[in-house]
Amino acid sequence: MAYDDQNIFARILRGELPAFKVYEDEHVLAFMDVMPQAEGHTLVIPKTPALTLLDLDPEAAAYTIQIVQKVAKAMEKALDVQGIVLMQLSGAAAGQTVPHVHFHLIPTSVHELGKHAAKLGDMEKIQAISEKIKAAL
Repeated sequence: MAYDDQNIFARILRGELPAFKVYEDEHVLAFMDVMPQAEGHTLVIPKTPALTLLDLDPEAAAYTIQIVQKVAKAMEKALDVQGIVLMQLSGAAAGQTVPHVHFHLIPTSVHELGKHAAKLGDMEKIQAISEKIKAAL
């Protein structure tokens, strides 16, 4: 399948759709998941158009994982959590719902996870949590 530049993450990257941004530089964007599995659920995406992890250039992948680690550390500090679930789903068969490579950072334990993309979260709460994480970066 070819990369679809109209997917929701591509549209967020172009500024066509809003996002509660936590971190951004010229290569990567981190923002809050608006259908969170737990409070503080954050997504980290490379700005490089790539459908799955397997399509992502190795240099972009290496840089993106460095930012994943940086954001995860900020989440631990800002949200006072003891664990973070890191997920990267490559391909629809693996559960990937947006066709742009992305990493999920979910501050919780696996026993507390909600179903992925099951319901829209509270936007005010999501925005407040995003501000805490940004402040910790």
